Amino acid sequence: MVLERFAREALPGAPAAERAAFERLLTLPDPLLAGYLLGGERPDDPELEALAARVRDLCHSCPVC
Repeated sequence: MVLERFAREALPGAPAAERAAFERLLTLPDPLLAGYLLGGERPDDPELEALAARVRDLCHSCPVC
């Protein structure tokens, strides 16, 4: 749900590099992805860290998430 909302709201106007980072994020194993988005873990890759932070910020702004 979190990734779907981000893809729908943030990706259409995002730069190509961020869209590419999103594609890489989606290839991660679910436990690792959950740790980055929900568990407070941080990716070593700076682009993935920035993207995960944007996804978390969007989720925190949602009253349903």
